[in-house]
Amino acid sequence: MTLEDFTEFSADDEDAIDGERSDAADSADVAEPAGAGDGTAGGTPAGDGAVTGDGTTSDDVTADASSPFERYAVEATGEDDGLGVVSVSQGLRVAEDAEETTLRAFVTTGNRESVRLGKYLIVPYPDGERLFCRITGLEYAQEFRSDDATEIHARRQMRREEFSERDYKFVADLEPMSVVYDDGGDRKRRMTDRVPKPGAVVEEAADAAEIKTGLKIPEDGVFLGHLSVGGETVETAASPPTVDYRLNDDYTDGDPLVFRHSLVAGGTGSGKTHAAKNVLRQYLDPDRTYEMDDGREARMAVVQFDPQDEYAQMHDDNPAIDDAYARRLEREGIAHGGHDDTVALVPTTPNATYPGEGHRAERVAFTIPFSLVRDRPWLVAGSSLNDNQYAGLVTLLKRFFRDYGDDGTYDQFLAFLDDPVLKEELHESGRIHEATFDAVKRRARAVPGGVFDGDARPITDLDHTLVRPGGLTVIPTYHLPTSRQKEMFVLAVSSYLIDDKLSNDPTSDRIKETPLLVGMDEAHNFLADADNVQARKVIGKFTEAAKQGRKERLGLFLITQDPQDVAESVFKQINTTVVLNLGDEDAIASVNIPTTLAGKVPYMEKGQMVVYSPDNSEPVELIGLPRCLTRHGS
Repeated sequence: MTLEDFTEFSADDEDAIDGERSDAADSADVAEPAGAGDGTAGGTPAGDGAVTGDGTTSDDVTADASSPFERYAVEATGEDDGLGVVSVSQGLRVAEDAEETTLRAFVTTGNRESVRLGKYLIVPYPDGERLFCRITGLEYAQEFRSDDATEIHARRQMRREEFSERDYKFVADLEPMSVVYDDGGDRKRRMTDRVPKPGAVVEEAADAAEIKTGLKIPEDGVFLGHLSVGGETVETAASPPTVDYRLNDDYTDGDPLVFRHSLVAGGTGSGKTHAAKNVLRQYLDPDRTYEMDDGREARMAVVQFDPQDEYAQMHDDNPAIDDAYARRLEREGIAHGGHDDTVALVPTTPNATYPGEGHRAERVAFTIPFSLVRDRPWLVAGSSLNDNQYAGLVTLLKRFFRDYGDDGTYDQFLAFLDDPVLKEELHESGRIHEATFDAVKRRARAVPGGVFDGDARPITDLDHTLVRPGGLTVIPTYHLPTSRQKEMFVLAVSSYLIDDKLSNDPTSDRIKETPLLVGMDEAHNFLADADNVQARKVIGKFTEAAKQGRKERLGLFLITQDPQDVAESVFKQINTTVVLNLGDEDAIASVNIPTTLAGKVPYMEKGQMVVYSPDNSEPVELIGLPRCLTRHGS
């Protein structure tokens, strides 16, 4: 029971009290004591006012200098600082094992409505160091020992218009994240190694630099979004009041994270393409360069595979960005606006026409020369050949290119396979069984028409168009009629880029000597783990690229709505994972983000994201920019 339980009455209670008062009045009429009403004994004492309806006396209302009692102020002077104080009532302990840590704060009545799970707090130590922590639990506890699960209490509560916070304790569980301290003018962090004092004031973290230090967020780098908690942007006292989140992009603390690979995962309508465009735009900033082995500083080249014909729009400005918004972006150091050096490198087939109506970027058609198959037999292997048959294909391709050279075409290869003398010779020599020969022949003829040797310049002659320092090359595949055609174009061009980047004897010096970011939307369609020859070869190539990326200045930027389908060997090499809204439990589990953040993923609105980049910062929640930095959509 609380004090308020004794001051609230029902209508029945009031009737009963009125009846008691009536009986007492009747008794007073019969036997009124002597001196009643004249200030003598038996009446109201002289100098004592009558009790009023709010519990005060008439003398309280009309006090004068003759009152024998001195009145004292009961209100505290000054203003309260912070949200509350560190509580020791249930223990105060900091331990190496997080499960053994007990750190709680009592939150005062006026601050309770603003407290949310995940909010970042500061607890000062006496010597000026600060404990940076976040709220992991919120709890109401009873102030008084009482049973509130009763009919009387429930009905009285139901008649109240407001909840009385003073009747309950409000306690926050805190997770210590780091100790922030000043060292010669620099702000640094270290692991939590101190316990705060009981009663230490708990404050909301409101200094942007301190928040970045506490979370290990780099001061400079590639902008991803603004720090948030529960979908609300973290506000500080600075201008602008937001806390920008950036990825390390220099060599001060190791290699730039772009060469340690990124994954953007999000369901349909989550804003992943919007977010991906904003990130890619930062890598194309003219002021962003990367040091090469020979000491040169070179700008990044971006090659983006585009299944929905959306990324070539990055050539154009977004009309929604007005002058005021542009000035805000410039103050925060965020690159924006259409990127003029954008080229749509369009695959050509006889049965497909590229409309390209959504952008003004330059268009250049290309085809895949069959010569690329010489070092990449898996391009024509498909998924139906076993290991023995694949070995037979390799033998046939070697013999074909020995006879025809690099100018040999796909049609010539089919004619080569139609030679019965060749088939008999290989069978009799024991090199390729006739059944294996027939299986290879069927597979080679199943390649979609028009993929090889089309009516356009071969991609190998367009290496200076494909890779340009500071340039964005978009390879759209939306116009291609079959998934097999799309797959072959994407894998052919991406493998050409990766092989030259990793080779000690590249066919293109331009590719080898330029920092390169290979972006692949719907990556799950091309990098799925499967038990066939082609999949193993492709996954092996991309795994090798991921492992060697830092040394060769090669980064992978994968975008998918089905991260669980991306091969694990590739996924393990991803250092930065950006997760937007995902509704599938398997997809959420596959991205390997902390459980405290994974539970928020299905509820995130468009543009909200979780970033897990262990080499860059603590796992955090962000809100992306509400407007795309380039054109996006119709």
